[in-house]
Amino acid sequence: MTPHMHSPEKIARILIINPNTNANVTHSIRQLISRITPTGVITKVTSPAHGPYAIENEQHKEEATQHVLTLIEKHSAASFDGYIMACFDDIAIPEARAITQAPVISLAEAGMRSAAASGGLFTVITTFEEAVPTIEKLSAAYGLNKRCRVVATGIGVSDTAAQTTQAEAQLHEAIQEAIRRESTAIVLGSGAFAGRAMALQKRYGIKISDGFTEALDYTLHNLQLQKRA
Repeated sequence: MTPHMHSPEKIARILIINPNTNANVTHSIRQLISRITPTGVITKVTSPAHGPYAIENEQHKEEATQHVLTLIEKHSAASFDGYIMACFDDIAIPEARAITQAPVISLAEAGMRSAAASGGLFTVITTFEEAVPTIEKLSAAYGLNKRCRVVATGIGVSDTAAQTTQAEAQLHEAIQEAIRRESTAIVLGSGAFAGRAMALQKRYGIKISDGFTEALDYTLHNLQLQKRA
């Protein structure tokens, strides 16, 4: 259990959704979530049975959104207390918030808000170049764009998750460049980076997050606030 996590007073059930159908990404997310889930919390990691293998354009995003919403409706009987979208985008976020009273958060919002708390400039490292404008728009929507720099490794989601030689080289170069630019924190901007943050933080001595711990923390904190209201 991470030190800053809020332990719920009773069991909470959180559904974590990988919106793409890449089983390698979902497996990495499941392994990470099993390590960081606090005592007294039940988490389930899932992904749609159908949809894009990697979400890399607007058509993919629209398709994934519909499959994610179908997945939420399918799990509605299980009465989940919160939902985490395991992607660095706003895929299905407004739609999900419209159909449930439970907290809904993306890795993007959770990760960037946490990085901004470092007080200085921070860097988001994403995968493919086309993701950069989307993340920049999100940072502006969160009011963080003046302190947020977004860069891409130029490597797709599948190769990033597979940790190919080129993907790893590009990731480490991006981290080193962020440090040279005096970033106070780095956010790994894709679910394909799941489980990498802690080891990279130890290696480089700078705050590095992937949004998962932060998203869990946000969800549990909001559940506590709802109980007190």
